[in-house]
Amino acid sequence: MLRQILSQAKKHPSLIPLFVFIGAGGTGAALYVTRLALFNPDVCWDRKNPEPWNKLGPNEQYKFYSVNVDYSKLKKEGPDF
Repeated sequence: MLRQILSQAKKHPSLIPLFVFIGAGGTGAALYVTRLALFNPDVCWDRKNPEPWNKLGPNEQYKFYSVNVDYSKLKKEGPDF
């Protein structure tokens, strides 16, 4: 399959950016899904702690990107479980 892609790229050089962007998009999607599977607090791989999201403090950032929130200054507003 890689040989066919390279032969098409040699015959039609205008397809090279298409191959690059599709490859980068697929790689980015795979890396994002891997990040969600490994570092998201909603995912529990081991069954030692069935509710790992209860251990998160209010000053821990678990979102991928937050616009105007400084997590180090937040205080806990709810009860302990």
